Amino acid sequence: MQFDRLWRGATLATLSPRLPGVGLIERGALGVTDGRIVFAGSANELPAGAHAREEVDLGGRLVTPGLIDCHTHIVFGGERSAEFEMRLAGADYQSIARAGGGILSTVRATRAATEQTLFTTAAQRLRVLMGEGVTTVEIKSGYGLEAQQELRMLRVARALGRDLPLGVVTTLLAAHAVPPEMERAAYLRSIREDMIPRAAAEGLADAVDGFCEGIAFSAAELREVFTTAHHHGLPVKLHADQLSDGGGASLAAEFRAVSADHLEWTNEAGVAAMAQAGTVAVLLPGAFHCLRERQRPPLQALRRHGVRIALATDCNPGTSPLLSLLTAMNLGAIQFGLTVEETLAAVTREAAYALGRQHDIGTLEPGKSADLAIWNATRAAELVYWIGRNPLYARIWRGH
Repeated sequence: MQFDRLWRGATLATLSPRLPGVGLIERGALGVTDGRIVFAGSANELPAGAHAREEVDLGGRLVTPGLIDCHTHIVFGGERSAEFEMRLAGADYQSIARAGGGILSTVRATRAATEQTLFTTAAQRLRVLMGEGVTTVEIKSGYGLEAQQELRMLRVARALGRDLPLGVVTTLLAAHAVPPEMERAAYLRSIREDMIPRAAAEGLADAVDGFCEGIAFSAAELREVFTTAHHHGLPVKLHADQLSDGGGASLAAEFRAVSADHLEWTNEAGVAAMAQAGTVAVLLPGAFHCLRERQRPPLQALRRHGVRIALATDCNPGTSPLLSLLTAMNLGAIQFGLTVEETLAAVTREAAYALGRQHDIGTLEPGKSADLAIWNATRAAELVYWIGRNPLYARIWRGH
């Protein structure tokens, strides 16, 4: 058997569901051809005469699937450090939003920025994530709040996926807030009748998202948005139950959302509904940390009902200015009580499910895209344990 590239002497954390824990294979080998994994297993099981145009001995280094950041708002204009100071002085998220800050502050800056500026600044942020082994990222719109602006954000996200060695999944988050210049019902009608159809027709969005919260949109309003999304063949996801129990998890399950994200206030019925629907829970410890929240996501209920659990940075300029998925892993373990196994799965296998890409990425198995992270480490715990240390040795995307 001949490979394009063959890595020997690897400690493989395959995350294969057919193996226990993180799917560890010591003294492993991994062979790639045409950007796809062809072999991932014990070096002793390599076919006789196996060789490659390029072979690398990793000396026992840990190899994981490339990391997946499955929830970001990384395309935006401006910054919101002033709000950070306000929160330090005691202001809460809701009061900042009602005073014209929050999302609407970034909307003004994003609308004022050129498309090139949006691309350049987002690319800089993405390169930081890539430097930690991230090979796939989800990018949401939501800071345009007008058809042309929302579609412009999605075009920038698509351009980033073309120009950088990185998988990019795009999400239309027009139902993020109500723009100040438009009446609420008219804006929702614009999302349903204009933005979703155009985003679908132009191939700009892979999914539709919404913010279900008292300061944003109700479950009834988002039900109509999601019905339209399904009509146009787009799956949905939801910012759910972050600040209050608004029935977001149950709404997400009703539409078989690929994910429901945040979930701090989700009740047992919502968790059970997610389990029945196969909806992934995406936990966002960066926002939890920055907002100094006290209500933790219902981790035990999620485990009890067998809901898949993913983690992401939620990178955004206001509530989670986090550009480190490794730090998010540590925060998820410390703040929420995830185990090392759960944490690594949350940014690989389960994050792939949260994007609907589980058949292509997220594990080291034959047939999957050869997206790898090779670490100056031998144990998965080292990736979760360190704060501020980046042990990445090499990042491989589609075999290169």
